[in-house]
Amino acid sequence: MTEPLLSIRGLTKAYPGVVANDDVSFDILPGEVHALLGENGAGKSTMVKMIYGLVKPDSGEMLIRGGAYAPAEPQAARAAGVAMVFQHFSLFDALTVAENIALGMADPPRMSDLAARIRDVSEQYGLPLDPWRVVGDLSAGERQRVEIIRCLLQNPKLLIMDEPTSVLTPQEVEILFETLKKLKAEGTSILYISHKLEEIRALCDEATILRLGKKVATCTPRDTTAREMAELMVGAELHTPSRDYNEPGAVRLALAGLTVSSPSQFGTSLKGITLEVRAGEVLGLAGVAGNGQDELLGALSGELRAAPGMVVLDGAEIGAKGPGDRRRMGLLTAPEERLGHAAAPDMSLTENAALTAVDRRGIGRNGFLDWAKARGFAREIIARFDVRTPGTENAARSLSGGNLQKFVIGREVMQDPQVLVVNQPTWGVDAAAAAVIRQALLDLAAGGAAVIVISQDLDELMEVSDRFAALNEGRLSDIRPAKGLTVDEIGLMMGGAHDMEVAHA
Repeated sequence: MTEPLLSIRGLTKAYPGVVANDDVSFDILPGEVHALLGENGAGKSTMVKMIYGLVKPDSGEMLIRGGAYAPAEPQAARAAGVAMVFQHFSLFDALTVAENIALGMADPPRMSDLAARIRDVSEQYGLPLDPWRVVGDLSAGERQRVEIIRCLLQNPKLLIMDEPTSVLTPQEVEILFETLKKLKAEGTSILYISHKLEEIRALCDEATILRLGKKVATCTPRDTTAREMAELMVGAELHTPSRDYNEPGAVRLALAGLTVSSPSQFGTSLKGITLEVRAGEVLGLAGVAGNGQDELLGALSGELRAAPGMVVLDGAEIGAKGPGDRRRMGLLTAPEERLGHAAAPDMSLTENAALTAVDRRGIGRNGFLDWAKARGFAREIIARFDVRTPGTENAARSLSGGNLQKFVIGREVMQDPQVLVVNQPTWGVDAAAAAVIRQALLDLAAGGAAVIVISQDLDELMEVSDRFAALNEGRLSDIRPAKGLTVDEIGLMMGGAHDMEVAHA
């Protein structure tokens, strides 16, 4: 038997009102790609934070190659050979690649020497990077390369990856997988977290499955179907979203040459976007992060204003109207950034429910809030979307990312919009919760709403969309029927091949 690289023995971590990890044990072997699976709130994030020294366990122990391992901070974890690529990048846009990497080093070498090492390591692993480029000018895929190379410069024994493909095109995913296979062949172990179960099947040797903080199963992914893994995660049969298809109705939202400057120095301005979305229709918009998705949502929500005639809702010109007016008219949006944009972190769920629903749910009257109605609305959202929380008075930041996402999407869906625009509706959400959210969007469309889904999850877009387009550098590709599109065609559209030649590429 090969000695494990990392042994987890009875790790337990509790917070007020919840046991995040309950007596969890598993091993990761040298050169093994090990998946850590579970629905939102299952305890995955707490587990990897303990391994990386961000959280101290209440009980249990960890061993590296048989020796005691109890990192008090990430620096101690890195010294022991453990590195982590987080789901959300921690990079400074105004600094170069080399400067960002130097900031994470305890004793960085001269910048010219570091730049040479970055070039060598990035090319060695098939992830070429220019160390002198400013991070703000990089694509999402290139930014992820910076995070990965920063880790590889430490020569890690164990690399933890949290949702690493969520911002990549299909072609970039292939490159990443080749890199991970090369690391595996060199003996590096990888702990891999993802909700994309077909990826898990293609890449991982072993999977540990958590449910409500407990380890409930292990499996060999290549011998287990994605559906079987999802059902082990949730402990129940998985619901598959479905809908009745009807002919689309009247145009509910029309954009005519929408051109808007990004308010951010490193943002992407919108350039001449034209589209129509009809009642009963779902329009899917793909794109690698940073290609104008946030600006498009801002232009539709009213946070960014447009010139007259560029945004029309149910026949009414609304380009100059702000978010409140647009909401009252039935155009609702749910942005990608959960904490700070879609929800106020330190406000309770009741307060967050009231934030966007004052008018449409009758929570406000004559300048006063009806807190009983607000609490009732929050309870409805929690019940319908299975939001895991002790109660309506808990702060938004106390929820796991996936549970907060369910709450935010539920809050908008349950206001019966005429048009709903959602950006990344199921990012970081487990399979069961994703199915609930997608079904809610399909039900909205079946009820006569027009729905725009902006997403980097191509499986999601193909599952819910009637028509499909891609954003690249602030421009929109041709809009095509979703049925029959191949992954290669979609990848080319996302990469900027806007004309219809992609259909024959």
